[in-house]
Amino acid sequence: MQVMMFEPPRPWIDSYAEGVPTDLAPVSGSLVDIVDASVRDYPDAPALQFFGRETSYRAMQDAIDRVAGGLRDLGVGAGDPVAIVLPNCPQHIIAFYAVLRLGAVVVEHNPLYTARELRKQFEDHGAKHAIVWSKVAQTIQEFPADLAMTSLISVDVTKAMPLATQLMLKLPIAKARESRDALTARVRGAISWDSIVASTPLPASHPRPQTDDLAIIQYTSGTTGTPKGAALTHRNLLANAAQAKAWVPSITRGDGCVVYAVLPMFHAYGLTLCLTFAMSMGARLVLFPKFDPDLVLEVAKKHPATFLPLVPPIAERLLAAAKEKGVSLAGTEVAISGAMALDHELVVPFEEATGGYLVEGYGLSECSPVLMANPVAANRVAGSVGLPLPGTECRVVDPENPTVDVPTGTAGELVVRGPQVFSGYYGKPEATDAVFADGWFRTGDIVTIDQTGFVRIVDRIKELIITGGFNVAPTEVEGALRQHPDVLDAAVVGLPSEHSGEEVVAAVVVEAGVDVDVDAIREFARTILTPYKVPRRLFIVDELPKSLIGKVLRREVKEKLIGLTSGS
Repeated sequence: MQVMMFEPPRPWIDSYAEGVPTDLAPVSGSLVDIVDASVRDYPDAPALQFFGRETSYRAMQDAIDRVAGGLRDLGVGAGDPVAIVLPNCPQHIIAFYAVLRLGAVVVEHNPLYTARELRKQFEDHGAKHAIVWSKVAQTIQEFPADLAMTSLISVDVTKAMPLATQLMLKLPIAKARESRDALTARVRGAISWDSIVASTPLPASHPRPQTDDLAIIQYTSGTTGTPKGAALTHRNLLANAAQAKAWVPSITRGDGCVVYAVLPMFHAYGLTLCLTFAMSMGARLVLFPKFDPDLVLEVAKKHPATFLPLVPPIAERLLAAAKEKGVSLAGTEVAISGAMALDHELVVPFEEATGGYLVEGYGLSECSPVLMANPVAANRVAGSVGLPLPGTECRVVDPENPTVDVPTGTAGELVVRGPQVFSGYYGKPEATDAVFADGWFRTGDIVTIDQTGFVRIVDRIKELIITGGFNVAPTEVEGALRQHPDVLDAAVVGLPSEHSGEEVVAAVVVEAGVDVDVDAIREFARTILTPYKVPRRLFIVDELPKSLIGKVLRREVKEKLIGLTSGS
């Protein structure tokens, strides 16, 4: 079928900040090249910082080459999916680029997922090689035989810490033992990361990945909870890194640029802005395994963040901790917030404390992920998610007929096109077809675009709940609740939360006459689901509103629960 191409108007260009280009030249090469360029230009500059320990770009490149050589010796070849199940740590970056150097495909996973959740994703992508946190290794080893790994590499993240910190963790005292147990675990029957790093480096002559080769598979839960891997090419990710760079022309490349990785890099948002963008900038990437305001403030004293990707709850906690401890956030130049609405009442004190900008952006895993952001300038618009990035085309269409545009300022479904937009879901052609209309990706979000090009999110067609920046599929949570012996039916919705954007809330119907402990139901769900998916609140109801065909009407459930929680 021939796709009709046309150039829709781009009113947002006139609202771009000074120095931001309207378009970008097509990218070429691969993600491997951005590391090579930074190694060439800043060989002795710090690339990574982890609990104070620094790794130069030259040393990082050497480790990448050695790990790539070790992976090749284990049989990893071009096009092979390789699972990475790691928190933010130096080994994560090294593993990521070593896999890509071979022309293989990175598959990112949340290391806090339950065995069931991980298994569903492994069933989908079929990787036979995995690089995993030692705390997760046993979970992977206990997969069914048909999912058994050909090679399982176990990573002890503490070995990337300063020697003094490693020695402290080994002290025979309860606090040290508790910290050590939270960070690492003994593993048997796996290949050690140390042995892979000691491999012979991959020769420079080894074939390199090409621009349109598949680079990563990024999982997005969709509305059903069934794993769908967004297949992102080197072109997609290179383009998005270039777009991010173009959006902040005030940030100069090279030593002195500091990026904080407080967002998890297994998430598309953290991956692009912390892992690929930071490396393309020759930045000092400061890695935090999880967000801890005290750790962040300690780094801020010496190396304030030039660029700080975050979500509103992190900004709130960081601001509160800085005030409580009397630590200055001055020097934080640009913070970009995503995944949930950014309250203007947070922006004002944050910018006063930093002397920099806090702006809101928007994206999806399928779009590498960033589609738009507010200008890093005085004309940003509170309550909007900003303007489409250079080279990004957007239209607002009738959700029932996505080939028909709605009038300017009218709410409709956002459809997009651009170099960062994926070409489809891994191994799922039907799911891919369902999200494209005449070559435009259907975001599933209802928006308005005003005459100056600023975009506001009005509603979501998709019923995903976004809590703390993570997607939760209601169907998945409902399925877990229904497994409880006393639960007959369940409906799960997201209710507004001051701390996490939305919180997961459930309405359940139980067996008549049964005295049910709602906390026990929540604890039951916790055995099946990752903690952030477990309902924060659970209400017992007599029945759930349903359509004529028996489908639960979540919108009515949500309205009812809002009424209950507001006391009306």
